[in-house]
Amino acid sequence: MTCESKGAWKYVYRIRPTIFVRMVFGYLAIFIPMIAVSAYAISQLALFHRVTGQILQIDNRMRDYEKKLTDSLLTQIRYERKYFITKDNELRKQFLVVERDFTNQIDEAISVADTANKMEVLTRIRSCYDLYRSLFNEEQEIADESRNSVEEVYKEERKEKVDEILWELRNLKSQIEQDTYNRIKHLGEAGAKANVIAVAMGAGCLLSGIIISILITRSITRPLSSMRDKTRQIAQGDFDGKMDFSSPPEIRDLSQDFDLMCNKLKETDKMKSDFFSLMAHELRTPLTSIKEGTNLLLEGIGEEVKERGKTVLTIMAEESNRLIDLVNSLLDLSKMEAGMMALNMETSDIQPLIDIAVSGMRPLAMAKNMSIEVQIGQDLPLVKMDRERILQVIRNLTGNALKFSPMGGHIAISARSVEEGVTVSVADSGPGIPVQDLNAIFDKFKQTTITSYRKLKGTGLGLAIVKRIVNAHGGRVWVESETGRGSIFFFLLPA
Repeated sequence: MTCESKGAWKYVYRIRPTIFVRMVFGYLAIFIPMIAVSAYAISQLALFHRVTGQILQIDNRMRDYEKKLTDSLLTQIRYERKYFITKDNELRKQFLVVERDFTNQIDEAISVADTANKMEVLTRIRSCYDLYRSLFNEEQEIADESRNSVEEVYKEERKEKVDEILWELRNLKSQIEQDTYNRIKHLGEAGAKANVIAVAMGAGCLLSGIIISILITRSITRPLSSMRDKTRQIAQGDFDGKMDFSSPPEIRDLSQDFDLMCNKLKETDKMKSDFFSLMAHELRTPLTSIKEGTNLLLEGIGEEVKERGKTVLTIMAEESNRLIDLVNSLLDLSKMEAGMMALNMETSDIQPLIDIAVSGMRPLAMAKNMSIEVQIGQDLPLVKMDRERILQVIRNLTGNALKFSPMGGHIAISARSVEEGVTVSVADSGPGIPVQDLNAIFDKFKQTTITSYRKLKGTGLGLAIVKRIVNAHGGRVWVESETGRGSIFFFLLPA
């Protein structure tokens, strides 16, 4: 063997089949026989269904028809005899009613019959019955004309036809029972044959399945044992290091996912630290203000200098409201993430909510010498929404626009109808958002990580709450921004 051949064989040896390939080729040996067994079982079940359907839908119905025809014929005989004795027209009418029932029943039986023998018997019954009915009509005419001398002849002929009909009905019953027996016998033979074949094929599938499962399992458990050891290290808090071992491609990808998980855990740990740092900062400042103000009031400043005391109380009230807003935001976000946010949905117009939000923000805009422009499109459709939550969304977006816009800036709020529903936009004249931060802006606690906004106070919860409220309404929220040219926040609510 040449060196090139050896190299080629070595390369082929290094190409390890994936778990999918192994399982496909391995389980084909199981699935193909199983498919064959299933197909055979389905065919047998179809046979059972067809035969039992014939028994239920044909044989049982034919039995009912045979019984009804017999009862109907005997009833006609009773009415016939009473009529010729009493000459009561009411009895004749009853006879005609039963006659129609008999005719309808035998027509239905002929339409249901599925074998030539049954058809022949029913045809003979029909023929005999037609003769019987003709004899009855002729005798009735003779009876009406008082020609009693011919009655005995007709009675004998009618009796012969009745006996023939009853004989044929018994023959029909025997034919039905014979057909039912033949079908059940055929079912039994097919069931016994199917049982033998199913047991043999099932045993073969079971044996091949056990062997193939053992082989495939052994080819997977070895690299998994190495992964188990690494998983224990991760469980103990060791997120460093990468898993590098020879394994099938899927397990190799899984090891890479483990490495990615370690990185995510590191990020989560850092996010937790950032959260505690943020909360410490956000809580410490208002608490310090409240504490200092309380100390000043305890020292009697409220009695000595009333105006200064009012200033201290004002600061304490503002900082208390800030704490309450922070806690409420955290509670709202926790409920939303836990799926516990209850929405009071109602169909309403969104324009009044925009007016309420803008009127509440105008004092702050006037303090910063900013203008707010509102543009409402024509024929806005009604939207199914929770009014309080959507008002919270508009307030958050408008508040952010005011917060991040400079003195003398401009805010534009618009609402217009689109094919999907209603789109509301809030545009500001702020510094804009860097492209790399556009996706992160709606994540919680991300506000302080954006360089442009680090000097501004905020918890980074407002936009996260906005996104979850809009998503809960079946809508979506997004932002368009360019550094130095402001930002436009959009949200869409389906109509």
